[in-house]
Amino acid sequence: MRIVMGSDHAGFELKEHLKGYLQDKGHDVIDVGTHSTESVDYPVYGAGAARKVAAGEADRAIVVCGTGLGIGMAAGKVPGIRCAIVSEVYSAQMSRLHNDANALALGARVIGTGVAEEIVDVWTTTDFLGGRHGRRVDMIEDPPALDA
Repeated sequence: MRIVMGSDHAGFELKEHLKGYLQDKGHDVIDVGTHSTESVDYPVYGAGAARKVAAGEADRAIVVCGTGLGIGMAAGKVPGIRCAIVSEVYSAQMSRLHNDANALALGARVIGTGVAEEIVDVWTTTDFLGGRHGRRVDMIEDPPALDA
């Protein structure tokens, strides 16, 4: 799988750890930065990674900041991206099974490397169920009007 990764300064060390972890598992990793712990703006790297997925240059994105929240929001603003902000394994699994998440946001100040590895393992090996969930994913891309 081609996985693009991006982080801000707070997520740099976890991104670097996961990059090596994913490469050891045979994944092709594209790193859009940042490349140090020097302060940077997370939206640049969240959206940058997401755009690579939207353009077909990568299959999925993993983005990391301090909490995962800001970088996940930035990634999720890119059309065609369904970014799951995750801090435990069950949500990672469900984001793939039911939501076909193509981006994953993690918080380096929220989880450690062990939990991050578990999340990434589940997220990269879980397939989308499709069926009724496919209809719902389509609605994420083009939300229907509320009939209330």
